Amino acid sequence: MNGPGLARTYSISVVGIEGHLVDVETYAGAGLVAFTLVGLLDTSVREARDRVRASFESCGLDVLDQRITVNLSPAGIPKSGSGFDLAIASSIALATGLVSPLAFEDSVIIGELALDGSIQAVRGVLPAVLAARSRGVRRVIVPASCASEANLVTGIEVISFSHLADLISWGGGQALKAPFRGRMGTRKVVRSVDAQPPLDMADVRGQPEAVAAMEVAAAGGHHVFLLGEPGSGKTMLASRLPTILPNLDPDTALVTTSLHSVAGLVPAGVGLVTHPPFQAPHHSVTMAALIGGGSRTLTPGAASLAHGGILFLDEAAEFAPSVLDSLREPLETGVVNLHRSGIHTRYPASFQLVMASNPCPCGGRKGGRRCTCSSIAKRRYMARLSGPLLDRMDIRIDVHTPTRADMALGTVHDSAAIKDRVCEARERSRHRLAATPWVCNGQLPGAWIRRHSGIDAGLVAYLDRLVDAGESSMRGIDRMLRLAWTLADLEGTRRPTLDHIVAAQ
Repeated sequence: MNGPGLARTYSISVVGIEGHLVDVETYAGAGLVAFTLVGLLDTSVREARDRVRASFESCGLDVLDQRITVNLSPAGIPKSGSGFDLAIASSIALATGLVSPLAFEDSVIIGELALDGSIQAVRGVLPAVLAARSRGVRRVIVPASCASEANLVTGIEVISFSHLADLISWGGGQALKAPFRGRMGTRKVVRSVDAQPPLDMADVRGQPEAVAAMEVAAAGGHHVFLLGEPGSGKTMLASRLPTILPNLDPDTALVTTSLHSVAGLVPAGVGLVTHPPFQAPHHSVTMAALIGGGSRTLTPGAASLAHGGILFLDEAAEFAPSVLDSLREPLETGVVNLHRSGIHTRYPASFQLVMASNPCPCGGRKGGRRCTCSSIAKRRYMARLSGPLLDRMDIRIDVHTPTRADMALGTVHDSAAIKDRVCEARERSRHRLAATPWVCNGQLPGAWIRRHSGIDAGLVAYLDRLVDAGESSMRGIDRMLRLAWTLADLEGTRRPTLDHIVAAQ
């Protein structure tokens, strides 16, 4: 719909990690000089008027000395952030004849403008380009600093610029006073975010039982609760759990990288997040920082940034109980739903939760010092962790401070060897659960696993006796079945045996 004084370009509004196509329509005509933006815009988009005006003036172009009206539609889609600047400027350039009428045909344009006309990076480029491709758009135009991120998406042409003058010159505009500042970006292979910190499970000495439990947790995707004195190795175990997890599959890697992109955490020049992320918020974290939120835009929190990886809560009993309980929804559904001012944002948050805690406020006995806490103080301290949250912890490990003799025993296996076994077990569970929405045993709901336990009648009778004797609840039976299947997957057996059930207790 381009005509004399009338033009249209396209951009993307990212809500959560979902992109929505936005029409940027411009009318340039006679009348009182004015520059108006309309279309359910937040403050940052309305401020684009001043940035666009200054950018054109920096290029030596007097195109805003007429009546300019820019409409961003559909009006019902929320529009926030500065990523519409470049699409607005491009639409004005079309409407005023600065560029060829076909310059931006079948293109989505994303980028922020600085006052000097340079094109700045914006958040959410990856989900925006994915949304453009899903709508059949042929080409995206992005800031040069975001080109590597945009190039992660195949099947769509990526062109990048570093200055508004470059874009207008490329579009066939008139000679400009500002020099040409760059060249059109080209598709290239970008390096992946694969560099892991130099951590290895072999660093853990004198804790063979704890390392074995972490292997089971990794193989089944089970949530873990570590209880022990300060210095016993809880943080060391948790921080090395990502080193024995399988790499993210392509779909999960795209979602995880999109979440990091929306949060502004994807460095320039790197690629997909292919290793499981590790998030360890401080115990003073707010609910908004943990599950997401914000005053202007709803950004992902640590729970969503840990999607596909580990969310580690050290000193869990020191977290505000309301903050901890906010994790119950993502633990149950794998998503976080955020609401503000009539806007609903949904972020994926399928993570493996690892909590660590001291047994009491003083930390328990350490270095020959006796615990000074009363039994009431201990109960109050642990009561800060709600029952529903603890019920979701399939694995509970009492981590004891290793003695000198324990340390002399050396290590069990390094991360590479453990990871190989974990990947084999995950592949077995993935094959077995291929017809279900789940991929690992830790995700299986109790009702489903009871109906499809796959164990023989003798083991079913054994579990029934545990319930009848009051030695286990039905939720405890569900936990045992999940763990037993993971132990069977690690050993390569077709179904759990009595030994697996007993070990899972």
